Amino acid sequence: MTSKERANLRAQANTLQAMFQVGKEGVTPAVAAQMREAFNTRELLKGKVLLESCPQAPREAAEALAAQTESEVVQVVGGSMVFFKVNPELRKKLAEKAALYSFGRLAKSGKADKARKVRAEKAKKGRK
Repeated sequence: MTSKERANLRAQANTLQAMFQVGKEGVTPAVAAQMREAFNTRELLKGKVLLESCPQAPREAAEALAAQTESEVVQVVGGSMVFFKVNPELRKKLAEKAALYSFGRLAKSGKADKARKVRAEKAKKGRK
C-alpha cells in the first residue's frame, strides 16, 4: 500500500465508528471472527483497544488481528486501530450498482432520449 492510498484510507476512517473492542483478554478468536464477518460488508474497519485493561500494546494487538484476518493495518493512534482488506465481491456489487444508478439518472433526466433523438436526426441528415 502506498502512502497516498494509506492517507486516503485514514481520511475515510475519520468518520467511522469503532466496530469492535479489544479488552482485558487481549486479541481473542471471537474478536478476529467478528472482524472477518464485518469485512464481508465493508473494506475499512475501525476498532478500539481498551488501554487500561488490554494486556497488549495497541500496535501489537493491531498486528495480531491483521495477521488473523489477512488484512492490513492502516493506522494505530492511541487506542484506535484502522484496518483495510480488499473485497472483490463487494467491489463488483458496487460497480454494478453505480452502473445502474448512472443509467437510471440518464433515463430520469431525459438525456438518454435526447441523445437518441440527436443521433437519429444526424443519421437522417447524413442520408439526404
